[in-house]
Amino acid sequence: MKLVSIVILSGIILLYFIDSAFKLSPFNSEMFIHSGLRFMAGFLVLGIGVFYAHKIKLKFAIWFLIALALGDDIWDYTRNVNSFNFEVMLHSIYMMLWGALTGYVLMKRWINGES
Repeated sequence: MKLVSIVILSGIILLYFIDSAFKLSPFNSEMFIHSGLRFMAGFLVLGIGVFYAHKIKLKFAIWFLIALALGDDIWDYTRNVNSFNFEVMLHSIYMMLWGALTGYVLMKRWINGES
C-alpha cells in the first residue's frame, strides 16, 4: 500500500499546484463535483476497466469519457455555471489521469496481495 499512498499523496500535491496555477477553487461545490466525477470516471473506466482488467477497449473508454464530460458540461451550461474554459478542461484531464493511475495501482496491489 506504500505505492498507493505515494500515488494519492503526490496527486494531491500536484492538484494543489494545478489549482494554484489556474486560480481555481477546489472547495466550492461545483468544482468538488467536477473533480470527483472525473476522478471516479478515470478510476473505474480507465484504471480498472481498461488498464487493469482489459474488459473495456481504450477507444470505447475514451469516447465514453468524452461523452460523460460533455454531458456534464452541457448540464452545467443549462444551470448557468461557466465551467467550459481551458483551465477547467486541463484540470478535468488531470483528474481523470490521476484517477486512472490510482485505480490501476490500487487494483494491482490489492489483487496481488501486496502491502
